[in-house]
Amino acid sequence: MSNFEYIIASLPYLTADYRYADGQGFGDVVAEIRENLSERDAAEMDFLLKGFDGDALDADFYAEALSKGNRFLRDYFRFDLNLRNAKVRYLNRALGREPDRDVLTGEGKGDDRDLDIDGYRFRGGEFDEAAKVEAVLEGKDLLTRERGLDDIVWEKVDALSTFHYFDLTAVLAYLCKLRIADRWLALDEEAGRRLFKKLVDEVRGTFKGVKYEEK
Repeated sequence: MSNFEYIIASLPYLTADYRYADGQGFGDVVAEIRENLSERDAAEMDFLLKGFDGDALDADFYAEALSKGNRFLRDYFRFDLNLRNAKVRYLNRALGREPDRDVLTGEGKGDDRDLDIDGYRFRGGEFDEAAKVEAVLEGKDLLTRERGLDDIVWEKVDALSTFHYFDLTAVLAYLCKLRIADRWLALDEEAGRRLFKKLVDEVRGTFKGVKYEEK
């Protein structure tokens, strides 16, 4: 049985300048979480981590993701699929290519009706963030675009994990945000530190009335 209260209470162990503790990194956070998850919950976490690998994001992965029983995984990867396709369509326009070239729709591989989801293989469905994503993609500065897209992802994770405090959804949401902060620490140290601070503050806010001290 997963010990979610212990996991969540242990998450904000980043140092005061919003870096990992000495010698630690994203993988160490994952390993510590895994030690306190049930086998079933660890498998769900591993599926999320697999989705962080761009090489894994093919038609079969999204078909599996959108049939998941875990609502956070299902909705997060539906959003991820829509975001991916929005970026591909924008690039196609910029390069003068066919609008739907390389867009993942499941067409051509969805003849087996058993693979269909909601009447189609894995079409994204509603994409409420479409206008925001389009506006960000129109930006001229590469880093500004990347920050804008990550802000949209962060907001979506917040929306999908509202009212989840001590459960698997809270853990998965934390890892989604930690991945963003971790990436920005490598791209832009100042931006990465700001995101680490935001993430730590959010987790601490879960524990109302509990006093935390910086190490």
